[in-house]
Amino acid sequence: MNTERTWIRGGYVLSMDEELGDLPIGDVLVEGDRIAAVSHHLEVDDARVIDAQGHIVMPGFVDTHRHTWQTQMRGICADWTLNDYFLGIRLAISPAYSPEDVYVGNYVGALEALNAGVTTIVDFSHCNNSPEHADAAVEGLRTAGIRALHCYGFFASAPDPRFPDHVARRADFVRIVRTYSSTGSLLTIGAALTEVGSIPWSDTVAEVEVAREAHARIVTHTGCVWGSLITGGVKEMHAFGLLGPEQIHVHCNTLSDDDWHLLARAGAKVSISPETELNMGMGRLALGKCRAFGIRPTLSCDIVSLNSGDLFSQMRLALAYQRFADNDPINQRGAMPQTLTCSARDALRWATCNGADACGLELQIGSLRPGKSADIIVVGGDSFAGHPRHDAAGSVVFQATSQDVRYVLVAGRTVKRDGSLIGVDLSRTLARAEQSAEAVLARVRQTTPFLPPKPLPGVDLEAMARHNLAAAMG
Repeated sequence: MNTERTWIRGGYVLSMDEELGDLPIGDVLVEGDRIAAVSHHLEVDDARVIDAQGHIVMPGFVDTHRHTWQTQMRGICADWTLNDYFLGIRLAISPAYSPEDVYVGNYVGALEALNAGVTTIVDFSHCNNSPEHADAAVEGLRTAGIRALHCYGFFASAPDPRFPDHVARRADFVRIVRTYSSTGSLLTIGAALTEVGSIPWSDTVAEVEVAREAHARIVTHTGCVWGSLITGGVKEMHAFGLLGPEQIHVHCNTLSDDDWHLLARAGAKVSISPETELNMGMGRLALGKCRAFGIRPTLSCDIVSLNSGDLFSQMRLALAYQRFADNDPINQRGAMPQTLTCSARDALRWATCNGADACGLELQIGSLRPGKSADIIVVGGDSFAGHPRHDAAGSVVFQATSQDVRYVLVAGRTVKRDGSLIGVDLSRTLARAEQSAEAVLARVRQTTPFLPPKPLPGVDLEAMARHNLAAAMG
């Protein structure tokens, strides 16, 4: 048990707590894994001191949707469409991953997140080619020391005799829950649904039911494929009582207002992946719809196989997009906006307290408040980005990078100090990722000489989706 006391002294405390607000010069005391005090000034004896003068002290970021296993495929689909991604990553590259590769992806990806001040991730883990793959994914996160909602993916990318049918995959999810769920752990087990419409409706129902039996959070890709029934099904899920507040619906670009009404009525959460969605042609970010329907938006990095692994980039792009979307009608009338509709502080909420709420962890993380877990980052240092600093929220959202994250604490344990991850041989870690990537792609080339591969001949995905969703209402 961590009993160490840490005194973070003299920083600008950006608490993200509505009652505490900001402390332009303040102290945070950590005792063990908890925040013991937040005040303008504390007198503390017998504590390790972090001098935060000239820095911003704030809660760690929460990424609500990351396919962490893909980390060593960094940038491979930079110019791919969403269809290319499905054919290339999900159907060609994923089957070539060994358990060791999944471990490396999750371990290195979690370290990348921590380095960028992301203390909590929703790990959408859909490369469970075998039970060993599923175990390796969990162990990668645990070794890195990140707080994670590890969501077991039921999607099958590679055949394995131990997964002869969907029942066996659900049984393995139950095994993972029983093996790794423990009180006080940084790791929570959730479920990642197979895309609605892509599998028989009875299997979709069974996935939600087994997750609910385990009291697990659920994450699912929703409304992200234009002109397709796949990732739709909101009305069908509502009709079967499958929507709920324990769910994070990712992307949601294509949804109708009727769909949005049903998600809001169910208390469902929404995760937005700005870089992925805008670059892969998935359409308008759902920030405006969340605002219209009273849903608190959250942000995610999604796939490092395309884009960045930090929430600074996602906040910046999301805020820029929404300001453009709100201002464009005014511009088209030949005028300029007199005010902005969303702020830098709004973007921080998307990446902190809203994310905590989506994970069901709002009482533990997401703001700096006594009694909460000490998931804290200190942002600043000797860089052009932080000097001079006139607006703390604006400085973080518009100026900061991962290099400006000087300290990271997860449950009171310091994992980054003076700008460097503790106990990590970076050269060796990156070399391990390089070796894994080389081995995976060598296996891929044995069956798929070109990436992304061509569409599968004779496979009518839309006919399959129509059949699956028709079964829901039949």
